[in-house]
Amino acid sequence: MTSTSGKEPFVRISKREDLPTWNKWVIRISAILLALVVGSLFIAILGHHPLEVYHDMVTGSLGSRTARNSTIRLAIPLLGTALAIAPAFKMKFWNIGAEGQIMMGAIAATYFALFWCDKLPRVPLLMVMFLASAIAGGIWGLIPAYFKAKWDTNETLFTLMLNYIAFGIELFLQQGPWIDPKGTGFPLIAMFEKAATLPKLGGVHIGWIIVLALTIFMYIYLRWSKHGYEISVVGESQRTAHYAGMNVGKIIIRTMFLSGAISGIVGMLVVSGADYTLSSGTTGGVGFTAITVAWLAQLNPFGMVLMAMFLAILGKGANTIQTNFQIPASASKVLTGMILFFMLACEFFINYRLIFRHKERKEAVKSE
Repeated sequence: MTSTSGKEPFVRISKREDLPTWNKWVIRISAILLALVVGSLFIAILGHHPLEVYHDMVTGSLGSRTARNSTIRLAIPLLGTALAIAPAFKMKFWNIGAEGQIMMGAIAATYFALFWCDKLPRVPLLMVMFLASAIAGGIWGLIPAYFKAKWDTNETLFTLMLNYIAFGIELFLQQGPWIDPKGTGFPLIAMFEKAATLPKLGGVHIGWIIVLALTIFMYIYLRWSKHGYEISVVGESQRTAHYAGMNVGKIIIRTMFLSGAISGIVGMLVVSGADYTLSSGTTGGVGFTAITVAWLAQLNPFGMVLMAMFLAILGKGANTIQTNFQIPASASKVLTGMILFFMLACEFFINYRLIFRHKERKEAVKSE
């Protein structure tokens, strides 16, 4: 590789050979330690003792039953959405539209919660809400999949733009047809009746059982099923998939319906298990944060459980230090972002290495 001036560049990026497992973990642990050190400097600049702040982040998210329950509630939509985008990402279909799919699932569930609450008993009502949210999210995922399969459109832009449409639909409903007539002048949707809310188990709504069941399902689906194998082949090479006789368009559409359906279910879990209503803040940005969860877990469903909990701990801990140390919300987000940046960066160094010009020359001399 040469530069435009004819000289070798000062640094080049080269794909690594497979590193031993222990070496990968050394890099990951080193990245976490370095993140904590840099975070400590940032905390010190803010005028606080780093160990005290880190201690409060842990105790604020795990130190009591109430804190643990709050952390788990944060982890549920993160894990569910990460599981949703995993098959699409494994197929190298970059589904950036989980936010919209979550919202459409939430809208569908809210419809039945508002207008069918007095027509169905609690269990059938929740089952209908669950099914409706899956179908609505799945259909929202089908739209970009169909265009991709038919005309090879850019799925990243398509799914991203659909997010805005979904949020526009929610805003229209919130300010018009579904506005709470008993509201206090603000355009809000009414709170759900108890029959439309998820029951609790262990202090947290049963969404945690649902996402754990989805974790097992997704692991089996991706690793052991025929569909999972086809997803892997399409992700590696669409030409190879065509040569093997696979219907690539059908696989794309089927996979994105599943991805959207699980995202839609997440929407139902949020409105029925946590918020008890629908609003523009229903998604809470989890559609984008879940990409980090899935990426750090390397699309391994069980790894996503750990990463979702880790990010939930960071999120809950960041809220705690805002209160206890009067740290601005923006500063706590910067601290969280630093930790995630180092964790994501370490994956780059696991897969690639930097080759500097003088080092390359030394290696060439030794080989001679």
